[in-house]
Amino acid sequence: MKKYDATRIKNITVAGHAGSGKTSLCEALMYVSGASDRLGKVADGNTIFDYNPEEVKKKCSVYTSMANFEKDDFKVNIIDTPGLLDYAGEMIEGIYAASSVIITVSGKSGVKVGTHKAYDKAVEMGKPRMFVVTKLDDDNANFNNVLTQLKAEFGPTVCPVVVPVIADRKIVSYVNLIEMKAYKYDDKGNAVEADMPTADVSEKMEYRIDGLVEAVSEAVAETDEALFEKFFSGEPFTQKELIDGIHKGMNEGVITPVACVSSTTLAGVDMLLKEISLLMPAPSEKEKIVGETPDGDMIEVECNENAPLCAFVFKTVADPFVGKMSFIKVVSGVLKTGKEVVNTTTGNSEKVGKLVYLCGKKQEEVTEVGCGDIVVATKMSCQTNDTLCDPSRVVMLEQMTFPKPCYHMAVKVKAQGDESKISGAISRICEEDKTLSYRRDPETNEMILSGLGGVHLDSAVSKLKNDFGADISLEVPKIAYKETIRKKVKVQGRHKKQSGGHGQYGDVWIEFEPCLSDELVFEEKVFGGAVPKNFFPAVEKGLQESTKRGVLAGFPVVGLKAILVDGSYHPVDSSEMAFKMAASIAYKEGLRQAEPVILEPIGALNVIVPDENTGDIMGELNKRRGRVLGMNPADKPGLTEVIAEVPMSEMQDFALLLRQMTQGRGEFTFEKVRYEQLPPQLVGDVIAKNALADI
Repeated sequence: MKKYDATRIKNITVAGHAGSGKTSLCEALMYVSGASDRLGKVADGNTIFDYNPEEVKKKCSVYTSMANFEKDDFKVNIIDTPGLLDYAGEMIEGIYAASSVIITVSGKSGVKVGTHKAYDKAVEMGKPRMFVVTKLDDDNANFNNVLTQLKAEFGPTVCPVVVPVIADRKIVSYVNLIEMKAYKYDDKGNAVEADMPTADVSEKMEYRIDGLVEAVSEAVAETDEALFEKFFSGEPFTQKELIDGIHKGMNEGVITPVACVSSTTLAGVDMLLKEISLLMPAPSEKEKIVGETPDGDMIEVECNENAPLCAFVFKTVADPFVGKMSFIKVVSGVLKTGKEVVNTTTGNSEKVGKLVYLCGKKQEEVTEVGCGDIVVATKMSCQTNDTLCDPSRVVMLEQMTFPKPCYHMAVKVKAQGDESKISGAISRICEEDKTLSYRRDPETNEMILSGLGGVHLDSAVSKLKNDFGADISLEVPKIAYKETIRKKVKVQGRHKKQSGGHGQYGDVWIEFEPCLSDELVFEEKVFGGAVPKNFFPAVEKGLQESTKRGVLAGFPVVGLKAILVDGSYHPVDSSEMAFKMAASIAYKEGLRQAEPVILEPIGALNVIVPDENTGDIMGELNKRRGRVLGMNPADKPGLTEVIAEVPMSEMQDFALLLRQMTQGRGEFTFEKVRYEQLPPQLVGDVIAKNALADI
């Protein structure tokens, strides 16, 4: 492939709701552009983009994948992202790398939550965007309804540029509103120019076409003062004025074009390729990224091939055969194999590894890549969100932010001895996926794998097994209950044992009382040498070891103060071990008398839900023994923030329920804040479950 400068490159990310036809559209673009000699199908598992075994099995995208094609003297990098909400991190990485975003909307099911997620993320990152209505070959597709829905939900920036002409509920042709030409497509997707719709076809359709042309002209007029005056005078725009106006409007975020295709029949795909070439901006037009120097100064990094190198790692893949693959967006300068670069994030220097262009799983090796392009470097130590720079100009670009993991499961190793291998493998996939985390719970000693949902964690488990041979299972994590006491008691602990030779003798009187401390508080108030001072540490040690298990269900004990007040000893038989045993006996007896209770962890919940779901979520929190502390309007209109405190034992499946209740629009944060007494009616169940777990 020849080298393209930044003005002749288009980086297009395809995003949208799951099942809206993203991968099928990417396949159609590759096929119609001539980059592929066959049209892959998701159902058949033979697409360029969904090549991972997990994707073939699930028949949907799980990972972001890339390919490229050449069209109209442009190089187009096409990035296909997953639509399932569990893989939101992949979508974020894809949108960051893009210079424009195509958001697919099914002509059958219309706008969904995934449409909004993709649109909002593109707006947040300042990316020009285009809607493409797909699946128009479906009998239940309705382009007009979808267009109306797009305008209602995304506002006046929505501007159709290609629309279908429908007669007798079937599409007879497609009208390009920029060219003002109609096209018919044969069974192989070949376009033939047709007559523009007339009253004979549909009086309503002719009126609608005129109205849409007027809407396009009005949107273009808003982008330039001279064009506005021309529009106001009633003079029609030329084709070039329409193209330039929409192009500028996309750059400024004031126009969101709408096109339509059928990826199965290939109808409209050729016109979409034209729009990619004509309407979507190149990186050199749009991208002036602000970075920070080591001194804290802000600097604008332009897409200029003659400037010092600045590149951003937007994705990493832990490939067990190739090694680590770093997906790099070259922001300025030229990236060359073997070049010495500075990783601004770590401060380390390293050499650039082998560079390859990806086309699905196929690789094409290159020696250098100019700014505006996207490339993959192999076997480098950099990670996602790292900035790579020429030593002459060190700058750090703003990092991507990812959703925090909210669904937690405990990892169980299936084969003994695999712990270290599994830990290393999970660490590698956590480097790859920033929405995964892996940590040890210090209170239960379980290893916890966290992600965005059950499907997300299932994919991680599958990748561990298929790519790294690490076989694990996931279980519901244990709840870190604790025990404490509610009243003050004074008890004796006496350990006396006689055997051949020296015996064992230790005798203590200890007062136990509640206190505010997570650790045991130990004091001694012994008078007259009833217990020698050299045995005090043994008494404390015996109590410290005992607090690891309470007397009700064996949970750790907190909020306990122990005061050694009296005792006795034998000059020959007393020993540190004997006093340690005596302290343990006193502990068990004392806690039984001191009204022991079980404490459960309570978490602070901040959940954002659509206004219409506020009542449902409050009812659900009440069922989960939660206390609603307040409600506030969220940053975005139509959303409400609910603040509550909920026992952690009630929250295991909350992430899944919230997604189901709000169709994926809800989000939440949840952090442990304190412990409270477990209600008496639940104590029996907790004790029984813990007893079974110990068997």
